Amino acid sequence: MNPVDIDRYAVAGNPVAHSRSPEIHAQFAAQTGQALTYERLLCPLDGFADSMQAFAASGGRGCNVTVPFKFEAHALATHLSERAKLAGAVNTLSFDAQGWFGDNTDGAGLVRDIEVNAQRPLAGKRVLLLGAGGASAGALGSLIAARPASICIANRSVDKAQALIAVHQTYAQTLGVTLAATGLDDCGEGYDFLINATSASLGGAGVPVAASVLAPGALALDMMYGPAAAPFLNWAREHGAEARDGLGMLVEQAGEAFALWRGVRPDTAAVLSAMRLKLSAS
Repeated sequence: MNPVDIDRYAVAGNPVAHSRSPEIHAQFAAQTGQALTYERLLCPLDGFADSMQAFAASGGRGCNVTVPFKFEAHALATHLSERAKLAGAVNTLSFDAQGWFGDNTDGAGLVRDIEVNAQRPLAGKRVLLLGAGGASAGALGSLIAARPASICIANRSVDKAQALIAVHQTYAQTLGVTLAATGLDDCGEGYDFLINATSASLGGAGVPVAASVLAPGALALDMMYGPAAAPFLNWAREHGAEARDGLGMLVEQAGEAFALWRGVRPDTAAVLSAMRLKLSAS
């Protein structure tokens, strides 16, 4: 096949050199027999829109979007998935004759990692979600769709958590899921799931809640992976929880994007296993 005919995809962000998305999507492509290239696209902080226009004009078919451009990608999309509308943020763009389609696969990736890879159903359980920023916004709709009994959003600014709840309240009521907002120091105890969507791990800060939030045998998941997640994971294990990092979420959200672009769902379990093996050896 002529290289000109091979579909181009990319991950766009700033910074983006650390992204493992090219490696993940290369494995997906090899596994499914898809001819494509996937690159890193470093966008100027004030030039995301221009970068996307140039990439699409040069034959780009789709783009994963990482920090800090997920909200800007939402504004640029000409049509949105329902989960992207709920999140108010886009992490996956698809360029075609109908325009720019924006989706958010973060929440679906998180839930699939929890329920399929970790084999921990969310239905009927109590969930504590730490943080009310973009990561939580991207995850909340899919968490609600899994029908836990309740989701409590704990954030330093309770107002921000309440604002996030307001966007999702009608959807949650439709599915019988109770939403609540609290501060980090008064978020209750005995949760079946603790999900850290704050940037505390990235900044090297300690776990921002008391260990009493964990029910016996709870699953504690940090959306970060690698060395950044280690302190949270160690803390979780010390307090009797099942500790899980965000690598599975990363691979699963990539699988969702790949399926959207290519119409075929890759075997994410095989890729996740390979990625874990590689990380453990590094």
